Amino acid sequence: MILETAPPGFDTLRSIDRVALGQSLVELSDADGRALAIADGSGELHVRLRDEQALRRPAVLVPLDSMGELRAEVALHLARCLAGQRTGLLPVALRLTAFQKRRLIQLLHAFDVHDLGGGPRDVAAKVLASDHAQHRAVEWKDSHARRKANRLIHDSIALVERGYLKLLRGL
Repeated sequence: MILETAPPGFDTLRSIDRVALGQSLVELSDADGRALAIADGSGELHVRLRDEQALRRPAVLVPLDSMGELRAEVALHLARCLAGQRTGLLPVALRLTAFQKRRLIQLLHAFDVHDLGGGPRDVAAKVLASDHAQHRAVEWKDSHARRKANRLIHDSIALVERGYLKLLRGL
């Protein structure tokens, strides 16, 4: 979500209290402003503040792209939250299923093992808890655990090298 400074003429604006936004998990500053990842009771909200006035005279910028409808839902969620209304969960497209959570944890674990110099056998043993990793080379070569470990390594590298952006788009 992108917060801009509202143009003049909107005199019923309320400033946003940083505490009301929720706990800041990540805060980064760059030439385009500040990016915040905020945790509230319903999940994480990623907010881009173009300037500090955006907190005092907030307006939400909703680009009309393929994600426009989802962005509008998140903006409405924020407006309800700031008004003290019940918000419920974030839109379905932004929530992870239990399977997706387990898969992401598995991928990140596989990446850590690989990043520390581990190979497919290590991933099979530590991430998949497979005893196939202990088999002789001939048996290991035809093992489903080997194929799955290689796939995990490949997918984990893709996730860490910008694949995570799909998560932010709700895909």
